[in-house]
Amino acid sequence: MKLICEKEKILKALNSVTKAVAVRTTMPILEGILIQTNDNDIRLTCYDLELGIEYVIKDCNVQEQGATVVNAIMFSEIIRKLPDTEIKIEVNDKNLLVIECEGSLYKLATMNPEDFPELPEINVENSIEIEQNTLKDMIRKTIFAISTEENRPIFTGCLFEVKSNKLNVVAVDGFRLAWKSKFLQTKTNDFSAVIPGRTLTEINKILSDSFDIVKIGIAKNQALFEIENCKIVTRLLDGEFLNYASVLPSKWETRVRVNRSIILNCFERISLISASSIEKEKKYPVKITVEVGKITISCTNQTGDAKEELYVTTEGKDLEAGFNPKYFLDVLRSIDDEEVFIDFGTSISPCIIRSVEETGDYKYMILPIRLKND
Repeated sequence: MKLICEKEKILKALNSVTKAVAVRTTMPILEGILIQTNDNDIRLTCYDLELGIEYVIKDCNVQEQGATVVNAIMFSEIIRKLPDTEIKIEVNDKNLLVIECEGSLYKLATMNPEDFPELPEINVENSIEIEQNTLKDMIRKTIFAISTEENRPIFTGCLFEVKSNKLNVVAVDGFRLAWKSKFLQTKTNDFSAVIPGRTLTEINKILSDSFDIVKIGIAKNQALFEIENCKIVTRLLDGEFLNYASVLPSKWETRVRVNRSIILNCFERISLISASSIEKEKKYPVKITVEVGKITISCTNQTGDAKEELYVTTEGKDLEAGFNPKYFLDVLRSIDDEEVFIDFGTSISPCIIRSVEETGDYKYMILPIRLKND
């Protein structure tokens, strides 16, 4: 194998595929990157048996065809630090990968490409097409609510559900729920699949803020994402996802209409007290008190106490309830709207943060924390 390619092209590919390199494994081949040539194209692949990413660099100067596997992190770090010009890569007669660029020369040990696991063939049963910037936005606005608890693996991913030509992306961790929706431009069948959170985090780094199309294909236990020259294969999570529509409250007893940025700043300040407990790792809830035309957010612990008052538009009953301020911060930081509704039931029922527009395409549910004096 012998080829010459611009550093910029190789680096763009490496930034995508190395997200699927195995971190902790007893199989060294999974720490490698498979480099293959096909005419004047170069295919780079990383696969940790759960997530696989393949990137094709087109129109390179391939002088000899071939394939090899080399340690992905070492290879990518060398490429990253080379001058911004053409790089010559070849496998020599001692089966070493030789990297040359201007005055730089590196030789790396290689592994047998035949030992590298093949990406699974995806027999797509259902598929959708969506713009990259839309998918990026939907992931950003839900992924923070996935669970980190491995004892309930189904909640470590996001539900991708198509119903009546609308894509719903839902995340839940047992204490909160995030839902974002978008009507699709082309007619498609109803289906649902749970994509691992790690996969979505890496896909979000690859997606651009463009109107270019992403193709998402769903098979029985695998999903395929196709983004320009990049192909991402991931396993789906098994299990029964929460019936989210049945747990989202449809009625409210107390409603607050508030400027998102102003209440976000209040929660950021109040969380300084909430999170700074003398007892390590213990987070204190904030108390939210709603009265006519006013919402008060307060917190008291060994460190001190804090209180923020906001004059807002309110409807319904007065209310007092406790919440984890981090959950409010995560939601408010993800919303772009100038104003939001915060709907409450009772002091022990969840609150809903939603758009002030009837056609709003997001909802966030947060469960309360029982206050000490309850």
